Amino acid sequence: MEHVFADGAQAAGDLARRIGDVLGEAIVARGVASIALSGGRSPRAVLEALAGLPLDWSKVVVTLVDERWVAPDQADSNEKLVREALLTGEAAKARFVGMKNDAADAYAGVEACEAALAALPWPLDIVLLGMGEDGHTASLFPEARELAEGLSTQARVLAVTPPAAPHQRMTLSASAILDSRHIFLQIGGAAKRTVYERALAGGAAEDLPVRVALCQDKVPVEVWIGG
Repeated sequence: MEHVFADGAQAAGDLARRIGDVLGEAIVARGVASIALSGGRSPRAVLEALAGLPLDWSKVVVTLVDERWVAPDQADSNEKLVREALLTGEAAKARFVGMKNDAADAYAGVEACEAALAALPWPLDIVLLGMGEDGHTASLFPEARELAEGLSTQARVLAVTPPAAPHQRMTLSASAILDSRHIFLQIGGAAKRTVYERALAGGAAEDLPVRVALCQDKVPVEVWIGG
């Protein structure tokens, strides 16, 4: 299902309301709701709008789709974004489970991150994905040496060194992304719209990893397109 808006702000507001509805329904049905969030510029408006919704935030568990291996107080940290944009006011009552730990690098941190995420209530209610102009989603990058592992492993997380982007990453695997009840994808701009349409046309996930989410029939996918 596609939700198309003239600009990113409208898309962000609608996406936040949809997330709130799903989380609220999960709390009623199971007593807990869970969501994995992506970082970057696009999600900030969604998270800020989501923070203001009247949910029982004490019953919401928040984690990340991926994380740069930097300290949580650094500008590039997805945890920093989530804490600043979402975990404020009433939403600060949510339980946050991050990916960054004290290991020297992402590869050394995999075991502890896997253990931390194992305690989450799987399947996750929502995985909120973004997409790069190269077709990557989460930190599953085309041409990354770990991509084949990310597409095939049954582990929930893996460490990745992006081919071009800075910082080692920790990321959910394809199998973890698909261990969810809803996948939401947020994209904006003409360039990403073109890549998205290429991905929908079919082909290998190795070429455009966002196909992990788009070209499967296990989990319903909704796409928000703005601007």
